[in-house]
Amino acid sequence: MKIFSIGRLTSLLMAVAIAVGLATSAVPQARTVEPAAAELPFARSRDSVRETYIVSFGLFGPESVFASEAEKAAQILRARLQPDAQVLVRFNHKRGGSATSAALAAALHSAGQLMDPEKDILVVFLTSHGSPDGLAVVAGRRRETLSPRSFRSMLNGSGARYRVVIVSACYSGVFARAVADPRTLVITAAAPDRPSFGCEDGATWTYFGDAFFNQALRGARTLEQSGNGARGLTHPNPRWLAGPKS
Repeated sequence: MKIFSIGRLTSLLMAVAIAVGLATSAVPQARTVEPAAAELPFARSRDSVRETYIVSFGLFGPESVFASEAEKAAQILRARLQPDAQVLVRFNHKRGGSATSAALAAALHSAGQLMDPEKDILVVFLTSHGSPDGLAVVAGRRRETLSPRSFRSMLNGSGARYRVVIVSACYSGVFARAVADPRTLVITAAAPDRPSFGCEDGATWTYFGDAFFNQALRGARTLEQSGNGARGLTHPNPRWLAGPKS
C-alpha cells in the first residue's frame, strides 16, 4: 500500500481533507437517488457557505456491486463531509443505465458552472472494473473505456478548482498519475500496475469500498485519516494512492 505525500496541498484544499465539521446551514437532508438521464439536480452555490458537490458513478452494469457502491459511498461522503451537500448518483445495470462518459462530463460541467470556485469543493467517486487503459463503462450493449486523459479533460473543463477524486477499480492508480495536482486530492484502490478485489455481483461493496467508506470513513475526521485507517482493513492485496504529485 502506498501513500504519496499530501504536504503540498494548498491551505484551502486542506479544508477538502475536511474536517467532518464543515460548516453547513440547516437544510434538510435529501434522499440520494439516481435521477433521470436528463436531470441534473445541482443548485447554485450559496453565499458564505463552503458547498460540497458530490458526483458518484457506478460504471459497470453487469455486476450490481458497482451500483450499490456508488449509492452507499455517496451517502457516507455526504454524511461525513456536509449533511446538505449536493449529490448526483448514477449507475448502470444489466439492461442499461445512464452512467456513461457523456453523462459524467455533463455532470461535472453542471457542477462546475454552479459552484463558486473560490470556496466550493467537487468530490468525484468512480467505481468499475479497470485496466491500465482506464475504467470500463458498460450500460447494456453500450461499451466504452473512460481513459485517465479523458477524465482529466472533463475535470479541468468543469472549472472546479478544489477537487477530491476517489477511484475504486483495478489499476486505478493510472488516474492518480493523470489527475493529481496541488489542488486535487486523488485516492485510488490500487497502484497503476496492480489489481483490486471484491468485485462480485450481488455484493454491497468491493473490498476497497468496504474498508475506505463503510469502515474507515465512518469514524475518521479527515479523508487522509480514512485512507490510513483503510490500510489494515483491505485484503487480500491492498494498494491505494492519495495526494497530488510532489
